[in-house]
Amino acid sequence: MVGYDPKSEVKSVSAAEVALAGSASGFVTRALISPVDVIKIRFQLQIEQLSPRNPLAKYYGILQTAHRILHEEGLTAFWKGHVPAQLLSVSYGAVQFVTFECLTELVHNATPYNTRNFIVHFVCGGLAACTATMTVQPLDTLRTRFAAQGEPKVYRNLRHAVVTMYQTEGPLTFYRGLTPTIIAVFPYAGLQFSFYNLLQQLYKWVMPSEGMNAGNVKNLVCGSCAGVISKTLTYPFDLFKKRLQVGGFEQARAAFGQVRTYKGLMDCAGQIVREEGPVGLFKGLSPSLLKAALSTGFTFFWYELFCNLLYALKDTGSTKGQEG
Repeated sequence: MVGYDPKSEVKSVSAAEVALAGSASGFVTRALISPVDVIKIRFQLQIEQLSPRNPLAKYYGILQTAHRILHEEGLTAFWKGHVPAQLLSVSYGAVQFVTFECLTELVHNATPYNTRNFIVHFVCGGLAACTATMTVQPLDTLRTRFAAQGEPKVYRNLRHAVVTMYQTEGPLTFYRGLTPTIIAVFPYAGLQFSFYNLLQQLYKWVMPSEGMNAGNVKNLVCGSCAGVISKTLTYPFDLFKKRLQVGGFEQARAAFGQVRTYKGLMDCAGQIVREEGPVGLFKGLSPSLLKAALSTGFTFFWYELFCNLLYALKDTGSTKGQEG
């Protein structure tokens, strides 16, 4: 279902329905994985070593961080920035999947390449993600600011955040971290789509007898594995993006420990390696891998499920129309 397949029986899902399925997938997935995302962002933005042996480290483990956030900020803290995050996920899902489906269909119609090829999915997936990223980057920056702020809050609500950031930092602040985001998102999304396709084919080869009966389980497992592989290979750029996005936001970060100011991507990478060591490039990797497994698995799972549901509804309506 993911990507144009001339041999697929499900061919009549329109671009609007693909957008709807992508949006719905993003909405459900975001609601489920938000707590893990908040923990991941806290890890990424902490300068101090993530270790219980470091007395200055506020956070050092997933369970410890979850307990501390719950104790200090309450249950709702795990959904901080959820409104911009949902706008981000819904918009991103729609743009990404529509672009990907269109690009793979274009490859089929205009080139001799097989649309199920690993490289085709890598390139189309990367381009689709870049298109979606350019569209939703301001929402991603807002989401990061909300998830990163402690108590007392700097931003009261979404409108207050937009107005304050625009007035104090200018319109370009909404695109902080765009360079490492684009650099990272192309290979990350490309690997997600290509490994998902590859793992689906491998699953069918290893367990051919299960057929369509294990479709939903297969989509979830293949998506989760694709997410873990992709995130591990591209993780440092996600860290750079988060550090750059909170630039100019130092006063709200004081409660969490040390803060740093970065001049750009290379300065950010250099400072992290010098002060935190190479291992600093992978701060927050464990919750990120957990998030990647859940996020990518759920995204493909829900997308395929909603596409099949929309196709079934259309097919049922078409059958009734013919009978009438």
